[in-house]
Amino acid sequence: MGAPSGTLSAPDKDADLIARAVGDLARRTRFPVAFGGLERDGAVHVSAVVGARTHHLDSLVVEAGRGLGGRALVETRPRLALDYRTAKGITHDYDGMVLGEGIATLFAVPVVSDGRARAVIYCGSWGQAPVSDVTAKPAFDVAENLATELRIRDEVERRIARTTSAAGAPTMAPAVREELRSSFAELRSISADVRDAELRDRLGRLERRLAALSHDGPSVALDVTLSPREIDVLACAALGATNAEIGTSLALKEVTVKSYLASAMAKLDVSTRHAAVATARRAGLLP
Repeated sequence: MGAPSGTLSAPDKDADLIARAVGDLARRTRFPVAFGGLERDGAVHVSAVVGARTHHLDSLVVEAGRGLGGRALVETRPRLALDYRTAKGITHDYDGMVLGEGIATLFAVPVVSDGRARAVIYCGSWGQAPVSDVTAKPAFDVAENLATELRIRDEVERRIARTTSAAGAPTMAPAVREELRSSFAELRSISADVRDAELRDRLGRLERRLAALSHDGPSVALDVTLSPREIDVLACAALGATNAEIGTSLALKEVTVKSYLASAMAKLDVSTRHAAVATARRAGLLP
């Protein structure tokens, strides 16, 4: 059975994540060629290529420990070959593909999440090109963003699957609903630390999926807009956290938490935090 209409299957989601990351890599570095793929069954399966002049890199599969990317995968650290043709310390299993594309300098960066390399992204040039810390930083940023998105996406998918299977009945069990709300608050906390605007937008879509899962009543329309921080504070308040606990969770002063709560309550025209949470839930802003 295929994925429901309007949704992406897991392989499609993976391909979409890598395609976006490789596109970012091509835009944000000075290297003319960028490619990459997720790790699967002990190998990197290249699924996205940008800037190549040939088809030699298409569908490349790099085994763990083999070639430049294979070493980056098992060592969980970047690997650089200034002159790939004569590079020592790597196997040359993939010379036909890399040199066939005409690449001289190749830079491989692993995407590490929870101590494990989940993918490898590459950037290369047709001539020898030194790589300094400044020129490497955009590649590190892209890898870090991808690692963050993979980690959060996997956790959200895991919790959604657990919630969906546990819910079973039309009315969600209280314990399941609380798990969902805890996941939402945790995701909001993580999103607040993400600086990349595009990644924040994608995380926002995941948050809305979580909020929609537990919404089983009629929605109410709000003629006001809560700020992201006001929603963060309400999400924590919904779990019964005190102002001090909310401040610790969100790295805010307690007086700042009180200010956000007061602002949210004023906008929602309610007098207590519990009423604010209830109104935000009916509006679909919280699970």
